[in-house]
Amino acid sequence: MAAAIRIIGIDPGLRRTGWGVVETLGNSLRFVASGTVRSDDKAALASRLRQLHDGLSAVLHEHMPHEAAVEATFVNKDATATLKLGQARGVAMLVPALAGLAVAEYAPNAVKKTVIGVGHGDKKQIHMMVRVLMPRASFDTDDAADALAIAICHAHHRQSVAGRLAETGGS
Repeated sequence: MAAAIRIIGIDPGLRRTGWGVVETLGNSLRFVASGTVRSDDKAALASRLRQLHDGLSAVLHEHMPHEAAVEATFVNKDATATLKLGQARGVAMLVPALAGLAVAEYAPNAVKKTVIGVGHGDKKQIHMMVRVLMPRASFDTDDAADALAIAICHAHHRQSVAGRLAETGGS
């Protein structure tokens, strides 16, 4: 019999990085946990990135996921904000990679399309569908709800992602 696969979804941000853990077995999906890692906005950038690293490392150690999924960065008009988000996203990808996990990336529109059926929904629709798909799910912030949506997206697409990784030799 196949074992359940535990997936962590990560919604990177410098102030708040959301995380959500689900288990998938066949077509079933089960909520495990979710939360938000916060950094001190008065601290230096390097310290804030370290806070995100340490917080995500503790989450991985506690929940022991098998795979990780991270939301891809979008580019906005503020170059400085985009750069800082990219640095937080680097931490969000590095922590599971250091733990030996495969890390998949999903564009925000792909996550929305998977969870709500269209690529341009709002946060309320995503949160509602996360609750419909996993009635026992709880989340403390929008970031944690988004992270659960990312984990759900990966649960639905993980076989095709694994196939692509195998074809490219894991890169």
